[in-house]
Amino acid sequence: MGHPKSKASFIPPMLLLRTDRLPEGPEWVYELKLVGYRAIAAKADGRVHLWSRNENDFAGRYPSIAKALMKLPDQTVVDGEIVALDESGKPSFNALQNYGSAQTPLIYYLFDVMILRGRDLRAEPLEVRRELLAVKVLRFLSDPIRPAPPQFP
Repeated sequence: MGHPKSKASFIPPMLLLRTDRLPEGPEWVYELKLVGYRAIAAKADGRVHLWSRNENDFAGRYPSIAKALMKLPDQTVVDGEIVALDESGKPSFNALQNYGSAQTPLIYYLFDVMILRGRDLRAEPLEVRRELLAVKVLRFLSDPIRPAPPQFP
């Protein structure tokens, strides 16, 4: 029996939970905090959509990223962070907030795939989704789309 097909559309991202101390144990991983805008991207019926975490349209604001996402597999939804780089190549939230120049390099770091070719992966473990992201999604994409920096055990 196959998986029911899922339509590629906006999925609200999982947000941070505040805590007084870091959780510990083998089931937890730590990641670098990216300084940018959280963005959900989808390709459905040959069209690319790029949204903020509040479902505002980002495709018009970041056309180079939307264009690069045309190579996403159809019926796929990914989660990531849009980051702008300053003159020295370092992430800069100020540069992102004031983006409007083709001179400002933008990167869309992907860290999760939630739907892949119509298959909802959200019940799968994170390490499975990350492997699928690398093998079935990222290998088809190029700059300004990149994998998120590595995580820490």
